[in-house]
Amino acid sequence: MMSRRDLNGGILSVGLAGAAQGGEGRIVRSGEATLHYLVVGRGAPVIFLPSLGRGAEDFGQLAAAVSKAGFRAICPQPRGIGESRGPMQALRLDDLSKDVLAVVEDVSAEPAIVVGHAFGNRVARRLASLHPSRVRAVILLAAGGRVRMAPEIEPIFLQCFDLSLPDEVRMKAVGKAFFAPGNDASPWRDGWWPDAARAQLHASEQTPVELWWRAGGRPILVIQGREDILAPPANARILKEELGAQVSVIEAPNAGHAMLPEQPQLIADTVITYAKSLG
Repeated sequence: MMSRRDLNGGILSVGLAGAAQGGEGRIVRSGEATLHYLVVGRGAPVIFLPSLGRGAEDFGQLAAAVSKAGFRAICPQPRGIGESRGPMQALRLDDLSKDVLAVVEDVSAEPAIVVGHAFGNRVARRLASLHPSRVRAVILLAAGGRVRMAPEIEPIFLQCFDLSLPDEVRMKAVGKAFFAPGNDASPWRDGWWPDAARAQLHASEQTPVELWWRAGGRPILVIQGREDILAPPANARILKEELGAQVSVIEAPNAGHAMLPEQPQLIADTVITYAKSLG
């Protein structure tokens, strides 16, 4: 595994770098993959894994808040997004969690708190299952896995990734699938990577839920949108019922699957409070 600094700091969009001022861009290799990531702040490491077919830019505000609270925020671009590269065929969650492990090991010898949003929660839990000693805890935003979306929602969900659709049609789908009724979906107008989404969906389908559901016994915090129709809140409740004291659940009002642009302050406060409680 080799790494180097990206001296021009241009590996992530201005949106993320601007929100998380003072960040350092880096590159790390994971097998055949090359991952670009940003590190902001000092302290215990907190790594952020984005939603299906989306990049690290979604975590701009949260990464800035976490770094200001005394943690080291780490924001990798998944392979196939931005300038992160690697084989995209026949992926499994093991491959994607290996990428995250390479980033974690490149930054710190300490175990990391891993924050996974939507699809990222699956990668976070698989990483914890395979390498529990490298994960301090997992924080899951919009945690799915057992209770699927309703069949009539799936075609609307898929429209969100079809960039050939008229903007008004696609944005109507984004609002319906990812946001609570009445919330502004425009923050997610851009930032979609359809090819990466297809590879990630395949990785998820090829990895049985039982292999990642319990997160290797590590502590779990779930922040679940009450209006989430893609990862229904029943997933968090089932997780809590099965794993008991291992799991803490916070339900976020007026939040759907997107969550981050809908409830940024609640999520930041909850993540920071939980991270500090771990010692």
